[in-house]
Amino acid sequence: QVQLVESGGGLVQPGGSLRLSCAASRSIYSIDAMGWYRQAPGKQRTFVARITRDGTTGYADFVTGRFSISRDNAQNTVFLQMDSLKPDDTAVYYCYARQLRNYWGQGTQVTVSS
Repeated sequence: QVQLVESGGGLVQPGGSLRLSCAASRSIYSIDAMGWYRQAPGKQRTFVARITRDGTTGYADFVTGRFSISRDNAQNTVFLQMDSLKPDDTAVYYCYARQLRNYWGQGTQVTVSS
């Protein structure tokens, strides 16, 4: 079992950047995969990015080239660097960890608006 706590969300202008963090309650070294989903108001939760135990990354088409996921095993933390943000990126961003089942954080709000 693992608890996840997201941070780093907030209000940013279009074209700006944010860095989300997802801190795990235990070592993430052996966790199969960690990543991010997001959910905009009135929409389904959708995949954003993932990073596997061996460091392989994957991204949704709509964030490729703008977002970058990384992990720091020593800090038990996964990061999502978000650049060139657009109003359509406004959503609650949820961190997940997959180890036999998915574990979810409580989410962090990202609002992109001028």
